[in-house]
Amino acid sequence: MDREQWLKEKRSMAEKRYDAIFAIDYDDKWGGMEEQHKDNLLYFLKLLPKKTKILDAACGTGKYWSIIISEGFHILGIDQSQKMIDSAIYKYPNIDVKKLGLQEMNYNDEFYGIMCIDAMENVFPEDWINVLKNFYKALRKDGYLYFTVEIIDKKEREEALRIGSEMGLPVIEGEHAHEGGYHYYPTIERVRELLNYVKFSVERENSSDGYHHFVVRK
Repeated sequence: MDREQWLKEKRSMAEKRYDAIFAIDYDDKWGGMEEQHKDNLLYFLKLLPKKTKILDAACGTGKYWSIIISEGFHILGIDQSQKMIDSAIYKYPNIDVKKLGLQEMNYNDEFYGIMCIDAMENVFPEDWINVLKNFYKALRKDGYLYFTVEIIDKKEREEALRIGSEMGLPVIEGEHAHEGGYHYYPTIERVRELLNYVKFSVERENSSDGYHHFVVRK
């Protein structure tokens, strides 16, 4: 199976799954906010000039917008799922939104702050560095990015690779794709390497249940 074609199909299917399945009741099932996510978000917001516009990349249904608005910021939300965006618009009709994937971002020195929460697991390993470069380019000098990395244990990573390979899927280490969907779980060491390569400086990092959190500066 050709990996490049497989990845194209996986990305197309991910958009369809969010439009047809997850967007319908996303807030009911996954609308809760973990305390450490909130704590890191508030830390990130305190680093930014008030009343500026924040880019919420892969914004989904606008899960974190109530906090951002209450702290005095404006928002531009982007997501590759139109139905997820529609849900966000229904709740926040005055927020600017755009249908746009992380891989297609092309902003230049526009934002003091960018956030990408609970979404990077959908990015293929081949696209990770380009997405980080897109974030870097979109930030103003000394701007900040807050993003999360979903984590699983070593045994689960190895099991996903074994099963995917046995199914004939062109998976590589860290990919979980044998159950219909797709997630990529890079090691935290690999994420740090990529951040260093793109020239981000890590300001804060910590872990919560299932996630590693990074606040980095351009």
